Amino acid sequence: MNASCTYAVQAEFDDPAVADEWVAWLRDEHLDDVLAAGALDAEVVRWEGESIHVSVRYLFADRRAFTRYEEEQAPRLRDEGLRRFPPERGIRYARAVGAVCARAASAST
Repeated sequence: MNASCTYAVQAEFDDPAVADEWVAWLRDEHLDDVLAAGALDAEVVRWEGESIHVSVRYLFADRRAFTRYEEEQAPRLRDEGLRRFPPERGIRYARAVGAVCARAASAST
């Protein structure tokens, strides 16, 4: 069985208002677009601390599903995001892809 694939986007912001706008766009539009394009699950975390960091995690069934997304859908979705939130607005992006090695959930969930 193939391992699930996680795709993560990290964003660091200079301006909290831009971070709020980015999170609203993710919540109201972009997450649904990525789910429709093949992701199984999506999660956004705004980290606490002195700097303004937000992480987005998308889960794909396997690496093949992610590769299909990356080749067929990601260019259009990334372009839309960069048009709305270019680095000139004080945003720094980092992306990573990895295989899910283990997962656990509470029995009450």
